[in-house]
Amino acid sequence: MAFSMLQLFLLGALGPRLVDELDVTPTLLGLTTTIGFGTAAVLSPVGGRVVDRFGPRRSLVALLLVSAVALALIGAAPGPGFLLAAVALGGLPQALANPATNKAILAAVPPARRGSVTGMKQSGVQLGAFAAGLPLAALAGGAGWRGAVWTAAATAVGAAVWALRGLPADRRTDPAPPRTSARQAEPGADPEPEPEPRDATGWLAAFSLFLGCGIASVNTYVSLFGAERLGMGPTAAAALVAVLGVAGIAGRVGWSQAARPGRAEWLPGLLAGGAVVAAALFAASLYASPLVWAAAVAAGAFAVSGNAVSMVLVMQRAAPGRAGRDSARVSAGFFAGFAVGPPLFGLLAQADRYGPGWLLVAAEFAAAGAVATTWALRERRRASRGAA
Repeated sequence: MAFSMLQLFLLGALGPRLVDELDVTPTLLGLTTTIGFGTAAVLSPVGGRVVDRFGPRRSLVALLLVSAVALALIGAAPGPGFLLAAVALGGLPQALANPATNKAILAAVPPARRGSVTGMKQSGVQLGAFAAGLPLAALAGGAGWRGAVWTAAATAVGAAVWALRGLPADRRTDPAPPRTSARQAEPGADPEPEPEPRDATGWLAAFSLFLGCGIASVNTYVSLFGAERLGMGPTAAAALVAVLGVAGIAGRVGWSQAARPGRAEWLPGLLAGGAVVAAALFAASLYASPLVWAAAVAAGAFAVSGNAVSMVLVMQRAAPGRAGRDSARVSAGFFAGFAVGPPLFGLLAQADRYGPGWLLVAAEFAAAGAVATTWALRERRRASRGAA
C-alpha cells in the first residue's frame, strides 16, 4: 500500500524542487496527480477482476514491480511531458492495491480481526507519505530529488522479491455465482431489488469521490503552500507531508478498529466533518502560520482515515468472490476524486489564491459528509424496516 501511492507523496513533498528544477508550474503539478489517478480510476474495474482471477500474491508482485518502473522513470524525467507519462504508468499499481490487499485479508484473517488489520494495511499509504516527507525529502537535500526517487524505486524492487518469496501461493478461485434469494429462485417469482451490498458500494464510491478531491489537493499542495505562502524551507515544507502521514497512520488504525457493524455506517460522515475542520485550519494558517501543523494532523486523523473506514465497510458487505471487484468500484470513485481535485486547486494556487483553495477543499469534504450521512440514514431506516 505504501508503494502504490508513493509517487503522489513524492511529487507533493518534492514539489518546490520540481517547480525550480523541471520548470513545473503549480497547475502542472496538479495535472500529474490528475494523470496518475485518472489512469487508476479507469483501470480499477479491470484491476478488481484481475485480482479476483489471478489472486493477491501475483497481483501484489506485479504492483510492486510496476511501481519500481514508474518511480525510476519519474527520476529520469528530462521534462514535464516525460514526467506525466511516467506518472500515468504509476496509475496501474494504484488500481491493483485495494483489491489485492482486501482479498488477501479476507483469505487469511479471521472476521473479528479484519477491521484492525485493514486499518494497519491502509496506514501503509500514510507510511508512504511519511517516507516521502521525511527520509526521502532529506535524502533529496543531499543526493538531489532524482536520487531520492531512484532510491524509492530500488526499494520497491526489494519489496517485490519479498512478496514473491514470503506470501502464500495463490489458490485458484472460480467466479462467484450470481446471488439470488430463495424467492427469486421460485418459478414465476418477481425479481427483487438489487442486493444491499451493491447499493452500499455505490454510495461509498460517491463518498470516496468527494473525499478524494479534498485529500489529493492537500497531499499535492501542502508542501508548496508551506514554501510559497508560509515562508518554510523545502525540507520543513516537506515535513508537513510526513506529519500528515504519521497522523494518517494513527487515524486509520484507530478508526478502522472502531468500525464495527452498526457503528461503522456513521463513521464516514463523522470523519468528513473533522476533515472540514482541517481545511478551515489550513485557511486560518494564512493568518497564523503555526496552525498549518494542526491542520496537517487533523487532515491525517480525519480526512485520510475516511478511506480506510470505507474499505472496512466494503469487506463487511462484499459478496463471496466479489471482494476484488467491490473494492475496485469504491477505489475508482476515490481515484476519480484524486484526478479532479488537484487541477481545480492548482488554478487557485497558481493565482496565489490559497484561501479560496482551502475553502474549496472544505466544500469537497462537506459534500462527502452529506453523501455519507444520507447513506447512513438510509441504512438505519432499512434496518428498522427489517426489524419490524
